[in-house]
Amino acid sequence: MSGSAPPSELAQLITAYLDERRRENVSPHTLRNYASDLQQFHDYFTTPEGVTTALDALDTLALREWLGSLYDRGLQVVTTRRRLAAVRSFYRWLLREGRVPVNVPKLLRTPKMPRKLPAVQSAEETNKLIDAVASQPLERPFPERDLAIFELLYGCGLRVSELAGLDLTDIDTTERWLRVRGKGRKERQVPFGAKAALALERYMPVRQPAALAETAVFLNSRGKRLGDRAIRTIVKFYSTHLMGDSSLHPHSLRHAYATHLLGDGADLRSIQELLGHARLSTTQRYTQVSLEDLMAVYDKAHPKA
Repeated sequence: MSGSAPPSELAQLITAYLDERRRENVSPHTLRNYASDLQQFHDYFTTPEGVTTALDALDTLALREWLGSLYDRGLQVVTTRRRLAAVRSFYRWLLREGRVPVNVPKLLRTPKMPRKLPAVQSAEETNKLIDAVASQPLERPFPERDLAIFELLYGCGLRVSELAGLDLTDIDTTERWLRVRGKGRKERQVPFGAKAALALERYMPVRQPAALAETAVFLNSRGKRLGDRAIRTIVKFYSTHLMGDSSLHPHSLRHAYATHLLGDGADLRSIQELLGHARLSTTQRYTQVSLEDLMAVYDKAHPKA
């Protein structure tokens, strides 16, 4: 970890664990999150003088106090759950390596997620935004790239990491299929429509890689792969300036994709495959969104509502 003093036992083990995950070829995004969460875990058990609690002293009570500190800081439940998951994964590795007798954080209760349905734009609102991006009133430096980003996010329901990870060889322009690498490096094929195909067709001739060996589809101003954060910034910029909505993010377009498919008659199993969900229960939340929409229509239109 940081500082001039020799790294603590805990710091050395965290470094070894992250090295192991790197060798397992986990995504850079996941690795960054685990490194950040475990750094915070290490720092909590380190005094201002730089003394870190010994590993064998990190019992259930100590870890409950650490988890309680996350609540006290007012972190969102999703952040607290992610940090607990990172520590549990670290302890699974420690247990496998024979460094601890038990996975202590597994004994902690996982914070429950609030039952909150995602806000979803209507098809009209989503198309209005993408049409506005296409007209380019903002005079952005890479208009063709930005439009292709929106068309693939909404037209294919991709996660932002999946979009950033697309390579040129992942696009089949003849059959209109994308090869997508999702969570856990699982690959799936996703079709794309005429609008996305046209956007890609217009973007490819103006794509300027820094080197011929650059395989990324979407590039930044330096001609290298466009990252997750940059894509989020692009989506937020357009939605803020064109629609006055600063809350929109790439996952909003994924939600819209799934909800609009369901509303137009697609079955849940097909949507599950297209989204790359491991469990059908994850996909089923979109039925709740659709039911809420139906109830809103009923309340507005039915005379007995």
